[in-house]
Amino acid sequence: MENLDLNQLNETLQYKTPHQIISWALSLAKRPVVTTNFRPYEVAILHACTQVKNDLKVIWCDTGYNTPNTYKHANDLIKKLSLNIHLYVPKQTAAYRDVLMGIPEIDSPQHKIFTEQVKLEPFKRAMEAHKPDVWFTNLRKGQTAFRDGIGIVSMSKEGVLKVSPFYHWTDKELDAYLLKHNLPNEFVYYDPTKVLENRECGLHS
Repeated sequence: MENLDLNQLNETLQYKTPHQIISWALSLAKRPVVTTNFRPYEVAILHACTQVKNDLKVIWCDTGYNTPNTYKHANDLIKKLSLNIHLYVPKQTAAYRDVLMGIPEIDSPQHKIFTEQVKLEPFKRAMEAHKPDVWFTNLRKGQTAFRDGIGIVSMSKEGVLKVSPFYHWTDKELDAYLLKHNLPNEFVYYDPTKVLENRECGLHS
């Protein structure tokens, strides 16, 4: 993966379909994974990836603070797409954490600890367990300032090739994709570590 010219690849892949991008990335991969939190439009990347490789490992890091809608949506998609789910949760329960700190405000000194417990530590544990060389995500241009500059393919801090097949797609284009494939979406979603929709979650920066 070290010898890949990411700038050249991003120029070339910009004109490929998600299916073509996924197929290309899988041809390089020995230990591919796709990560999800079942937020809005995540169904697109899960569907697209499993259409190419139906037993692809799906890593779900559940913070423990998802909405009932998200949990139902996740359960429905796991069944509908026969997802090969690998679930990771925080080492502390939400009930235990609620007693000690609750959900800290963004400017609270405890917010960093909270984010580490509910999101970063489970994610690191998942990555250490599976040691992926290719990581499929549903990052898209326009979501955050950081994501606007990464392209379809980028390299993670750990040297994993991150592939975002829908990077240049708009919500309208994704709506059409979901309609075409009869896929459900769910918008009642909550990330306790972000607060603001355009704030980076910490996994990708």
